[in-house]
Amino acid sequence: MTALRSARDLGLIPDYEGKVRDMFDLGDRFLIVTSDRISAFDVVMNDVVPGRGVVLNVMSLAWFRHFADVVPNHVITADPAKFPEPFARHAAALGGRSVLVRKADRFPVECVVRGYIAGSGWKSYRRDGTICGHALPDGLELASRLPEALFTPSTKADEGHDENISYAEVVDLIGEESAAALRDLSLRLYNQGAAHALPRGVILADTKFEFGIIDGKITLIDEVLTPDSSRFWPAADHVPGQEPPSWDKQILRNYLETCDWNKEAPSPDIPAEILERTFRRYREVLDILFPDESARWEAYL
Repeated sequence: MTALRSARDLGLIPDYEGKVRDMFDLGDRFLIVTSDRISAFDVVMNDVVPGRGVVLNVMSLAWFRHFADVVPNHVITADPAKFPEPFARHAAALGGRSVLVRKADRFPVECVVRGYIAGSGWKSYRRDGTICGHALPDGLELASRLPEALFTPSTKADEGHDENISYAEVVDLIGEESAAALRDLSLRLYNQGAAHALPRGVILADTKFEFGIIDGKITLIDEVLTPDSSRFWPAADHVPGQEPPSWDKQILRNYLETCDWNKEAPSPDIPAEILERTFRRYREVLDILFPDESARWEAYL
């Protein structure tokens, strides 16, 4: 496979560059390129994980299709031959990792859903028995399944970090009707996604969705149920009270913790073996959840 650090390497200058995605503003559309960049501890690594961007993009495409009967999405096409110029001429490099989408009026809310206790939710529960204002029963352990999935929204602070907000604050931001719709839709998508994953041996511990308005309808946008936006755990290895292994960048994080590094740019050099193992971890969960989609895009993986 051919790694892609940036669309700039193809002579394409993005209008916006995130930690992973390069975006091109085409008026009423965006062309989104998912690069092989990877970040850890809020630092984008100097090295890339070849093929990771394809896995992320293909997983989102698969979930968009899976949820198509529940909510519309912003995808126009992922076929690079159908992209406008100058993108179509780079079809070989952009295939699998790019998508042309309709532009949405984005809601300023990240719709987080938690089905298990992990991460900041576990820290909050240990502190006062709540997660984002939701009171929980005593006796829950790390990685315990919650009595029911929780909608725990967040928004972006000025510096770009997520900030938890209450449901009442969501109502203040977007109105009661839209807040209720996003809450109910997020919970439905999480539960449906978890129901798809569990029989395949995968626990969907938590995730986040983003929505916008297109043609007056709430529309699913951005990435969906990827290892970057979600916690996926092997069901066979799930033991409440213990930190489960995750299908994500934990292999990279574990390596970086062994380095003499202050967690500021520039990052240390990363051995090829660590990069390859990280890619395989991402690819593995795609193969488990959507083997047909993985096979469909095999030429780019």
